[in-house]
Amino acid sequence: MKYDLINEVLKLVQEFERQIQNGFQYSNDVEGFKEWIAVSVNSTKAKIEPAWEAKEYGRSPESVINTLIVHMNRYARSYSKAAIYDSDFSTQEDFIYLINLKAFGAMTKMELIKKNVHEKSVGIQIINRLIKQGWVVQTDSKQDKRSKLVAITKKGLKALENLMDKVRKASEIVVGDLNHDEKMELIRLLNKLNDFHNPIYLKNLDSSELLDEVIQEMENK
Repeated sequence: MKYDLINEVLKLVQEFERQIQNGFQYSNDVEGFKEWIAVSVNSTKAKIEPAWEAKEYGRSPESVINTLIVHMNRYARSYSKAAIYDSDFSTQEDFIYLINLKAFGAMTKMELIKKNVHEKSVGIQIINRLIKQGWVVQTDSKQDKRSKLVAITKKGLKALENLMDKVRKASEIVVGDLNHDEKMELIRLLNKLNDFHNPIYLKNLDSSELLDEVIQEMENK
């Protein structure tokens, strides 16, 4: 009996390692194995598909996911707009840029723009606005004289500090009534999507060739 259990566990480990090799997003250690087991159990429990609007008329899950992501972005923006109301911040992007500079330190303008998944022109406008407010300072890069490094100032840190309580409350509202396990699963899925899309974004493909390029890459995998 004991050996039967060991054999079953070994089969699970082999299946886990096989899925890791096929690109599943788990760390190749005990913690990753436990997470995989937990997700597998939950997946088994959740075999019944959820209902969604117009499903009976053939609306695809891809369409629903895209719509819900767009809606979630709009909800989050409305809460962010409320958080910065009656402050010196113009948009939610202003404090997101500052949060990134506080967390990751000084970086080039393009590094900061790409970290926030913005077009260059939009990102430059935000950075210039932050510099004008005195929240960000720019200096010449020692590695590349053509680039400018941007860093958060003491005034910028103070502006963040004054707003962080409202920002945290807005963030809590966005995740609604999800419990801890649901939050962890959502993070895992969103990270998986981000890992797929971010390398494509960094290629800076023209809109005229973006879809064809990505479709071809997916077909070749």
